[in-house]
Amino acid sequence: MPSTLWTDLLLGAAGFVSSVINVIAGGGSFLTLPILIFLGLPATDANATNRVGVVVQNVGAVWAFHRHRVLDWRGGLGMAVPAMLGAGFGTWLALLVGDRDFRRILAVAMLALTLWTLVDPTGRATGALRDRPWTVRGAFLLVGVYSGFLQAGVGFLVLALTTLAGLDLVRGNAVKVLTILLPTALSLAIFSWTGHVRWLDAVWLSVGSLLGSLVGVRLTVLRGHRFVRTVVTVTIVVLAVRLWFP
Repeated sequence: MPSTLWTDLLLGAAGFVSSVINVIAGGGSFLTLPILIFLGLPATDANATNRVGVVVQNVGAVWAFHRHRVLDWRGGLGMAVPAMLGAGFGTWLALLVGDRDFRRILAVAMLALTLWTLVDPTGRATGALRDRPWTVRGAFLLVGVYSGFLQAGVGFLVLALTTLAGLDLVRGNAVKVLTILLPTALSLAIFSWTGHVRWLDAVWLSVGSLLGSLVGVRLTVLRGHRFVRTVVTVTIVVLAVRLWFP
């Protein structure tokens, strides 16, 4: 993909918007992945390059949530480790899928996750798995497989699990960014090793992603649970409309 000022600014803006959406709710990669593909990247390269922005935004978000003292490091790492194991397997699967099949899988995932989150965007059964930590870890192993394979929309799945584990949406978001950061970093390392990351495009995506992550954390912490719930719901509706009317 030839780099121009227009494409650089577009990638930066996409990174910013998707990062704000990802930190507060999830689904930001449903914006950046199609844009990368539209700009000419093969689907596997787009899937790989998108991870750079996700890693950067979550580094910024983890730091900001830690600074605001709402990040449970012990609980977050307990969920992140099984997710990393799953992510390694999911990334291996992604490398086996051709571009055409990946595009079709992305379209199905966008529809399925949007419909699922419209029915129950944040997990109504709050705390249902509070006393079942191994069930939660097993669920994060499966989420890690999805994260390694596709990444897009994984924030919705993680938020649902942290809510089932008994966390409110502010603390759940703090744990979410940590449990997405570590598996995504592992996936990025594998994609980079196999030569699928377009680093020049990733730079502009990352600049926007870092700025967006700081804005997203500030909105989450200052506005609280009700605000996050509203943004989650609005994000889901927007994604649904985008799916039906591309």
